Amino acid sequence: MKAIRDTGNVLVAALDPSDSAGILDQYFPDAHFFTEFERFDRHLEKLRRKGHRVDYVTICSPNYLHDAHVRFAMRIGADAISEKPLVINPWNAEALGEIEAETGRRINTILQLRLHPAIAQLKEAVAHAPADKIYDVDLTYITSRGRWYLSSWKGDASKSGGIATNIGIHFFDMLTWIFGPVQENRVYLYEAAKASGFLKLQKARVRWFLSIDRADLPVDPQPGKPATYRLISIDGREMEFSEGFTDLHTESYRRILAGAGFGWQEVLPSIQVVYDIRNAKPVSPDHDAHPMAIRKGVTV
Repeated sequence: MKAIRDTGNVLVAALDPSDSAGILDQYFPDAHFFTEFERFDRHLEKLRRKGHRVDYVTICSPNYLHDAHVRFAMRIGADAISEKPLVINPWNAEALGEIEAETGRRINTILQLRLHPAIAQLKEAVAHAPADKIYDVDLTYITSRGRWYLSSWKGDASKSGGIATNIGIHFFDMLTWIFGPVQENRVYLYEAAKASGFLKLQKARVRWFLSIDRADLPVDPQPGKPATYRLISIDGREMEFSEGFTDLHTESYRRILAGAGFGWQEVLPSIQVVYDIRNAKPVSPDHDAHPMAIRKGVTV
């Protein structure tokens, strides 16, 4: 909603099964609000028939509903803006691409890490490195979540895609965007609250660790600060980028409105990565394992 407001646009109508949506008052108090999809659908269809169709439908629903809501957007003549992940399975994205071609509408995906200044600089540096240069990369992402997380749809892999999909998709997109396609994908640890593995990319060897467990944080979070730790280490040099995320959604919307958003094809590599991780059989950690995976008590 902040991105919609900050780009000078108006939220016409909102749908949320939960009616505790008082946050609308901070941004768009005049927006029509619905708790039932059928009434939301009817309202937007009525606007379309009167020649006042909405231009965009922003999709922030549970992951497993994204593709259905993207189809809905195109059916009412709107472009779609989907939060991550666009879909849980790769073939669902390809099916959406067929509908996009049929309707002439556009599917936009939010890949805000690509817009982070530090990440953009890294991509530029890798692009100008020697062609045979292979980087050693460690990715650590720990974002503490309470007990509610695993009891919600996010803890249901059939609805969220599991931890690698739900909290890791942006990072896997970033890695393949910068370092090229996947050549090998190994998983050492895969649990509801944490996962770890190794990716061999065209230009990098990547050890990664993801967690929602507060106990995995390297330091105690400061009062009033997010209990989150993001770190990329490249050839032993740390690039900490916990800051700089504040306005990336707004910048994403600016680009979409200018016709320069990221399409469904751009998410396919990362969707394939997390699908393969989710369906992999974990193996014992070896010399390529992230140090935090080894700390689980498995001897290398």
